Amino acid sequence: MSELQSLQQKINYDKTFDCVQCGYCLPACPTYETMERETHSPRGRINLVKMVAEGKAAIEDLEEPIEKCLGCMACTTVCPTDVQYGHILEGAKEVIEDHKIKSPSQLKVEEFLFGTFFPSDKWMNTLGNLSWFYQRSGIQAFANMARLTKLAPLHLDKFEQVIPPQPSPKERSQRENRYIRKRPAQAKVAFFTGCVMDSVFFRTNQNTIELLLRCGFEVILPGQQTCCGALHAHSGKIEDSVELAKRNIEAFEQEQIDYIVNNAGGCGARMVEYHHLFEEGTLWHKRAKQFVSKIRDISEVLIEIEDLSFHKQVDRTITYQPSCHMTNVQHVKNPPLQLIQKVPGVTLKELSRPDFCCGSAGIYNIIHYEDSMDILDVKMKDVCSTNSDSVVTTNPGCLLQMKLGIEREGVTQNMDAVHLVDLLLEADPEQR
Repeated sequence: MSELQSLQQKINYDKTFDCVQCGYCLPACPTYETMERETHSPRGRINLVKMVAEGKAAIEDLEEPIEKCLGCMACTTVCPTDVQYGHILEGAKEVIEDHKIKSPSQLKVEEFLFGTFFPSDKWMNTLGNLSWFYQRSGIQAFANMARLTKLAPLHLDKFEQVIPPQPSPKERSQRENRYIRKRPAQAKVAFFTGCVMDSVFFRTNQNTIELLLRCGFEVILPGQQTCCGALHAHSGKIEDSVELAKRNIEAFEQEQIDYIVNNAGGCGARMVEYHHLFEEGTLWHKRAKQFVSKIRDISEVLIEIEDLSFHKQVDRTITYQPSCHMTNVQHVKNPPLQLIQKVPGVTLKELSRPDFCCGSAGIYNIIHYEDSMDILDVKMKDVCSTNSDSVVTTNPGCLLQMKLGIEREGVTQNMDAVHLVDLLLEADPEQR
């Protein structure tokens, strides 16, 4: 196989011919709207991929347009020819990653972050515990007063302001691996805790367990589970993502379970596509398909409980910001809205453009902060027009981004952002 043929295979060149350049994707693409450049639209990026695969453009020409893509997959929902844009995007990212020349220090940092930090529950707990100490010790207040947070790289000072209060190390350590409250249990489910979700939104994860217990489920937390691999795939580290998929498949295979429940749109979207990572007909492909068949978002599980009722009035006007990956990849659209409408006292005001990305997209809002804020500003105009008290979402990145948007708009006194799980538990749910 020639070098060009190898490139074409890795970059999914054959899939680019499904794009007929019709332009239906243009109105759906957030980066095309905010950047106003054809190269930053789905069809423009596909055309660039094709040119690189044919040797008519350099990989360097592809790098900036591909890295500026959110990967929200909104284009796939309007494409009349069912272009597999996600596969093309991942292939392009892998080719770009392979082509980059990095310094030894960059390689060491990336190896730590992607090889050690995100996949490790110990490191995630350490991050959470350090955040608790930072918040409770007075260091955070002093750092903000002395404006020391401005020295943080990658605009991390902005996100530091919206991280929720963290639980104590003792509270984290008290979590168990198995829970059951009602016998016989309605079903046995395994809970995928996630890496960032468990570190930054630990209490939302605990609330997820509590919701499942109140609904009569037995809940287990496999100890060997790890990062879903989404962040690795977003960064072009496909081989690392495949290894993480294998580790998760092995971890959840050890239990006889009915569902694998998650509460993070991005994690769920990665896991429902695990079978695409392996060649059809192989044992790993078969095992991945069995794993994928059990994946459920928490909203899908709860909405199927016919006798689920809520006992506490929540008098708030709420708007719902869907997770792009939950909507466009998992195809979970109505369950969160249906659950919100079940909560007594809630007035739901839907967004004019709910499918427009918030600009979080994994770590996009950190790596491409200014571009992300341009997209967030469009989203917040829509959010603020609803005059809601709360923005509800279903993904940790979206949640942090909406909190940041509320801060940027100066409406923190009138509006907050909450995870769907936290709203539902506030309403005191119970299975009758």
